[in-house]
Amino acid sequence: MRRAVELTDVEGGCAQGPRVLLLPGLGARGVGFRALAKQLAAVARPVLVEYPEGEHAACGARALAEQVLRAAGTVDAVVASSFGGMVAAHLAAGGAARGVAFLGSFTRTSHVGPRGRLIAMMGPIAVLGRPGLVAASLAAWRPVPFAQVADVVPTTGLERLTTLRRAFAIHSEPPPPDLRPLKVSCMCIQGDRDVLVPPSTLERLAASLPDGTPRHLLRGAGHVPYFSHPEECARLLTPWLQALAPAGLAAVGKVPTGVDLGSAA
Repeated sequence: MRRAVELTDVEGGCAQGPRVLLLPGLGARGVGFRALAKQLAAVARPVLVEYPEGEHAACGARALAEQVLRAAGTVDAVVASSFGGMVAAHLAAGGAARGVAFLGSFTRTSHVGPRGRLIAMMGPIAVLGRPGLVAASLAAWRPVPFAQVADVVPTTGLERLTTLRRAFAIHSEPPPPDLRPLKVSCMCIQGDRDVLVPPSTLERLAASLPDGTPRHLLRGAGHVPYFSHPEECARLLTPWLQALAPAGLAAVGKVPTGVDLGSAA
């Protein structure tokens, strides 16, 4: 059982590229980003992120962002899926990330529309519904090999309990502040077949982000485009990441004394 955030640096990353965290959604594994991470390694230094499990998962997005910050320090960019967008928004609002890419994501549950009020139900659904091959394929909107199902949906008893605890904790904290007035580079990628975070989320999310934030709708992609369409995501993310390359690498990865995620919310 993971008691804290765990990081894995992807081998072969570009030494002069931006350091980018890959944040999974509510019940997904960080290793589900492997294919995208390999694509991004040509221009960046991707880092896979795994969240705490079990009783250690009973915290909202802000508390989880604080744990990510302690583990990773400041970074150049964050690529976030689903609930991971809330974590990323806290990091960016606190000055711990210069850019955020939202993939089928949101920073407030209200961005998802009426179903956002029911997001806590994803916990009981994970425990009682016992998602597997069908649920993973529905999330990806394409057949998922059996060996990769666990990269998309919670498949073990511990993972399902973890999803339950995290889902119930989401509304225990205030949501992240809007990033619109901040100097944060953002972009949005949304699958047009996403059955969990509908395409209509894109406009509501973009309204909370800085003016001019690029928005991309991937045709045929579901809730996990980083998993199902890594090449297309990498093509869109590459120029954005190149623009975030650090001017000096010495300071990257260190926690500045002024970062306070608590005051950002």
